[in-house]
Amino acid sequence: MSLTQAQPASGREARETVAPAVDLVLGASACCLACVFTNPLEVVKTRLQLQGELQARGTYPRPYRGFVTSVVAVVRADGLCGLQKGLAAGLLYQGLMNGVRFYCYSLACQAGLTQRPGGTVVAGAVAGALGAFVGSPAYLIKTQLQAQTVAAMAVGHQHHHQSVLGALETIWRQQGLAGLWRGVGGAVPRVMVGSAAQLATFASAKAWVQEQQWLPEDSWLVALAGGMISSVAVAAVMTPFDVVSTRLYNQPVDGTSRGQLYSGLADCLVKIWRQEGPLALYKGLGPAYLRLGPHTILSMLFWDELRKLAARGQHQGT
Repeated sequence: MSLTQAQPASGREARETVAPAVDLVLGASACCLACVFTNPLEVVKTRLQLQGELQARGTYPRPYRGFVTSVVAVVRADGLCGLQKGLAAGLLYQGLMNGVRFYCYSLACQAGLTQRPGGTVVAGAVAGALGAFVGSPAYLIKTQLQAQTVAAMAVGHQHHHQSVLGALETIWRQQGLAGLWRGVGGAVPRVMVGSAAQLATFASAKAWVQEQQWLPEDSWLVALAGGMISSVAVAAVMTPFDVVSTRLYNQPVDGTSRGQLYSGLADCLVKIWRQEGPLALYKGLGPAYLRLGPHTILSMLFWDELRKLAARGQHQGT
C-alpha cells in the first residue's frame, strides 16, 4: 500500500502499490538526492545552533548572523567547499535513516495500520524512531564535521576529524561501540516528531490537493504542493529537537565517554531554557526551515515520482 494512502485508495493509487523493499531503495535514493541540494543549509543551521552555547544572549560574539550573512561567513572561512562539509556523512545518514523509515512505514501501510484512526501518525513516528537509531552514528559524524572550521569562526566544540572514516575510527578507539550511538536519545524524538509530521501531513495534504482538482491528477505538482504544506509542519515541531540533537552530538566527552555539557535530552532542554532562554530552542529556525522545506519537498517529490515509475514497471511486468 502506498505511503500516501492515509485515505481510502482510488483505483489509480491502488495501481501504484510497490513492495516495501522497493520503498526502502526509492525512499533512500530520493532523500540522498535531496541532501545534495540542501546540505549547505544544514552546515549553516548547525553553526547557528551551536553559537552561544549555554551563554546568555548578548554575552558572546556572533560570527554567524542570519542566513545570508552566515553563508558568506562559511565561504570566507572554509571556501565554497565548506558549504558541503559533512556531505558524505549526510548521504550515509539519509540513506540509512530514510531507507529504514520508508521500509517500516510501507510495511505498516501494507498491514493496513495506517487506515486506522491516528495510524498514519503512529506509523510515521515509529518508523522514524527506528530509522534515527540506525542512522545515528552517521548523524553524529555529520554534525561534528559541519561544526569544524577555523578558530576565529569556531562555535561549539571542535573535534578535528579529517574524514568520515577517520571520525569513525577515532570514536571507536576512544569511546567504543557505544560512542557511535552517543546522542541517540536526542535524535530519536527529533526524527519521531519530524517523521510523523512529514508523513501524516504529506499524505493528507496530497489527498486534499487531489480532491480540489486544481492540478492534473498525475502531475508532479500535486506531490510538490503536498511537500510544501508538509514542510511547514515539520519545521515547526522539529526545530527544538533539532537544536537539542545538535548540542548532544557535538558536545565533548570525558574519559568515561560521558558528555561534559549535557547528560541527556531533558538536561539539555532545561539548560538551554534556563541559560539561553526559550527562544534559543528555535536557533537557526530560518535555515532550518529553508533546509527542511526544500528537503521535504524534494525528497517527497522524488520519492513519489520514483514510486510511480516503479509501480508502473511492476504493473507492466504482470
